[in-house]
Amino acid sequence: MKLKEIYKLMFPEYPDIVDVRQLQKMLGVSRHLAYDLINDGEIKGVKIGNSYKIPKVNVIDYVLSINKAG
Repeated sequence: MKLKEIYKLMFPEYPDIVDVRQLQKMLGVSRHLAYDLINDGEIKGVKIGNSYKIPKVNVIDYVLSINKAG
């Protein structure tokens, strides 16, 4: 399967830009861990005002990277 196809198939129910709450649901993690992943640079996000916006592609990249490592 091509990488482009994988990106289309993963998390199709989520928009292209997600917030921290959606990130939590996507990964099944706590709010604290979601913020840690962003603040540690493991998942790239942009802080706009008081909230983070995370491109869905960055979440997918993170998931694929932990699958390769494990």
